[in-house]
Amino acid sequence: MLTSVKEVVIPAGSERSESVAFAACVAAILECSLSEVPAPRADQDAPPGWLLSRWLGGLGLGLAPVADARSFSWAGPWIARLRAAGSGERRPVVMYGVPSGVVFDPAGITPDSEWQIEDGFLLAATDIALARPPRPDPAAMSGAVHELWIATAAGMPARQLQRATALAGHGLEGDRHVAGTGTFPSGLPGSALTLIEAEVCESFTPPLGANEHRRNIVTRGIDLSALVGYEFAIGDVRCRGMRLCEPCTVIDGYAKRPILRSLIHRGGLRADILCDGDIAVGDLIRSTPDRIMSDRGSSAL
Repeated sequence: MLTSVKEVVIPAGSERSESVAFAACVAAILECSLSEVPAPRADQDAPPGWLLSRWLGGLGLGLAPVADARSFSWAGPWIARLRAAGSGERRPVVMYGVPSGVVFDPAGITPDSEWQIEDGFLLAATDIALARPPRPDPAAMSGAVHELWIATAAGMPARQLQRATALAGHGLEGDRHVAGTGTFPSGLPGSALTLIEAEVCESFTPPLGANEHRRNIVTRGIDLSALVGYEFAIGDVRCRGMRLCEPCTVIDGYAKRPILRSLIHRGGLRADILCDGDIAVGDLIRSTPDRIMSDRGSSAL
């Protein structure tokens, strides 16, 4: 199972430094210790600065400035720099999701509404083709459908089913992904079906309910993240794993509790439905050996 954003411990007394907080954000995204990331002194260039930029360059990475950080969203981590109203103070935070929310705040400033996004940076590979690792073939694995849910529209209560009709290229009959009444557009790759692991839901206290996670299928006993880029079957219905179903601030609104950070890389799977058929609670979910995209064209985790 992939992990959430790394928690980085900042030495006492230095958490209010913009340079240290920026370095902590980089460390959180790279999942390394703060001591590995160089932070310029206060009398040197402000972050990101040349010292950090050169260090990242040695890793084949760079920080790309975001043109309009206040409206920017990204299905992954990025750094927003916040400025206090009427002050020159700036503090960075790690943002995540589409739309984006704060998932790591090293200076502990975000409860204060006086801080507003000023600019932002995306940590990216300088040559994405060289940065991508090869995708291994998936191991043969299987699980089962634990729960089955649909909702007629965004914000409408989820309705539990024992059996649903899967419509190729569309979704589950009666669901908002078929009707085009969901939060996000229907008919696009990866928009037909959403899945989440029961084990993830049960790791929360209390466990995540269907009106919080808003996924169609709750699975048990299978690693959904390993199905990205591959075909799999739910009973007799063939599906295609397209990308991780990463969380965003929308899910925090449904849950009425902060779950965005805890669901990063654990929010489940977005899939396409390749053939019509019925899906029922208890149906076997099994991986297949067919890779649906080449290594160079596959969806990255």
